[in-house]
Amino acid sequence: MRSGTSPAPNYGEARGAESHANFVHKLRIVLKELNETSIWLRVIKRSELLKTGLLVEIIKENKELCRIFTASLKTARKGSNEKC
Repeated sequence: MRSGTSPAPNYGEARGAESHANFVHKLRIVLKELNETSIWLRVIKRSELLKTGLLVEIIKENKELCRIFTASLKTARKGSNEKC
């Protein structure tokens, strides 16, 4: 539950970052929490704690968010390399 609710406030922290490096660091935390959530969702699915049908959309959304934040992180890192 905590890893699943953590990305949103961490993204809020990234938006208020004090520097570009801090922004990149906080985006990495968001992605880390999304990856942890993915693992917990798989555990829940395999243990059959919830019906698979209930998890399908949640798992799909988590994957989409992982892709979005991976792309954002790549863009942010590229931007920091261009500034050097």
